[in-house]
Amino acid sequence: MNEKEIIGKIQQKLTEIEEKENIKILHCVESGSRSWGFASPDSDFDVRFIYLRNKEFYLKLGKTRDVIEWELNDVYDINGWDIQKALRLLHNSNPTVFEWNNSPIVYRTSPMWEKVREVINEYFLSRTGMNHYLSTAKHNYKEYVRGDEVKFKKYFYVLRPILACRWIMDNNTPPPMLFSELMEAELDRNLYEPVNKLLEIKMQTSELGTGKRIDVINEYIEEQFEILKNKLDSMESETQKGWDKLDALFLSLLKNN
Repeated sequence: MNEKEIIGKIQQKLTEIEEKENIKILHCVESGSRSWGFASPDSDFDVRFIYLRNKEFYLKLGKTRDVIEWELNDVYDINGWDIQKALRLLHNSNPTVFEWNNSPIVYRTSPMWEKVREVINEYFLSRTGMNHYLSTAKHNYKEYVRGDEVKFKKYFYVLRPILACRWIMDNNTPPPMLFSELMEAELDRNLYEPVNKLLEIKMQTSELGTGKRIDVINEYIEEQFEILKNKLDSMESETQKGWDKLDALFLSLLKNN
């Protein structure tokens, strides 16, 4: 199947999920390398959705499941979160919620999600976001691109979170999803040529494409780790907002379902 046919299939699957699970999908996006703008030819489709159940479901005394893991294979990776889970994670400034909200590839959305979108950025905590992205970058660097032979894919899984940290430092807002936007705003100009070459290789090579490490990029990464760690250590702890607005938002969504 070509990409257009796959996207049509995704829409069919979303309708099937709603019918079989008795839910309403509020928002559904692409969350992986496709949404970051550097998919490889064989990248799968990372489909993520946030859903709402009927009011009676939330009144049950027993513990209920707040995720739907629908499909995982070479083409599709489809799963979703209950809106309660999403709002609780939003309260904690979980970066994934902001990423799903900011994805440039939207498969489905709703007026109900627009109500969530109106308040989402109020819950962003810069220190929490920087800590997440820096930890992600360090883990991927240590695991995949510190050696002589590297996976090209993983360079971007280090560079993107580094640039996301720098965006947060400069703007105190959730970083954009597209790597090109982060690159334009935050990457040193002397890195443009090697990173663009790497981007070309990444988008033309399979997900397991490997090659010799690029020293100038590795040096930049290690330099940024030091800068970002020092910045993070100097940032004061932030105070979480209260629950009242999110409680009211959740009740409003239930009433309008």
